[in-house]
Amino acid sequence: MTDRDSAIGRAPLEDEPEVAAAVEDDTTVPLLVTDPDGEQDSPDFRPPAGNTGPPRLRTGAEQPWDPVDLAVAKGGDGTREQVEQARQELERDGAAAIERTVP
Repeated sequence: MTDRDSAIGRAPLEDEPEVAAAVEDDTTVPLLVTDPDGEQDSPDFRPPAGNTGPPRLRTGAEQPWDPVDLAVAKGGDGTREQVEQARQELERDGAAAIERTVP
């Protein structure tokens, strides 16, 4: 038992008999239960305040990309040839070039 545990008057959670039972029998540990009534299956994820539409997925292509960034993201070291190839790919495919590399 650490000084902090003795200061609050209890043993560490991992030393509690309920933890051993939970590990062996898949039972719950009362100190870890956040919904004691079991009414909620999973957390309620809410959109940010003011967002009334459907959730919007963000992708790597939503920000500006330089050819050198794409070349490095593809695993290159930014040589002139790699940067030129990335520039052509960005020009030809636009956001799709980024999405293939950084989804």
